[in-house]
Amino acid sequence: MNITGRLTRDAEVRTTSNNRQVVNFSVAVNDGYRNKQGERVEQTTYFDCAYWITPNVARLLTKGTLVELTGRVSTRAWTGKDGEAKAGLNFRIRPTKYIFSE
Repeated sequence: MNITGRLTRDAEVRTTSNNRQVVNFSVAVNDGYRNKQGERVEQTTYFDCAYWITPNVARLLTKGTLVELTGRVSTRAWTGKDGEAKAGLNFRIRPTKYIFSE
């Protein structure tokens, strides 16, 4: 799957318990359609992204950067501190060419 969107925050490099490094960041993907009344309706989908190839890319991934990514989507569900059910989308990035724009 491909997604194109903008980073919602600067990327962070994290180290796992087995000393692997991962770059984590969030991407907002905007989409829209026209409803029955002909009005434009905008929808934003957020993806929590993980890039396992090299941590060096993190310095390029700053808030607002436009990226096009290829990867695999998965879902996750959890219960928040408030007891409410929560859900989110994960996006594991595959090795691909980088497309960044400001």
